[in-house]
Amino acid sequence: MTVGSQVKGCFSSIKSIEATLQTLAAKTADQEQQTAFKQVEQIISEVKNDLQHQVIQLTKDEPQYK
Repeated sequence: MTVGSQVKGCFSSIKSIEATLQTLAAKTADQEQQTAFKQVEQIISEVKNDLQHQVIQLTKDEPQYK
């Protein structure tokens, strides 16, 4: 497995985690838990954005990782 495919796989996993956290936040009735889910989802979203930039950079720098 190449570095590019590993990074892309990680990016996909992060997107899935983000979606799950959004779902959990929407389903919980406890305000404290909902706030916690939203805070973690925001952090995961930042990580996802950074990772997306890394995928783009890898694709530009290393054409074999497309």
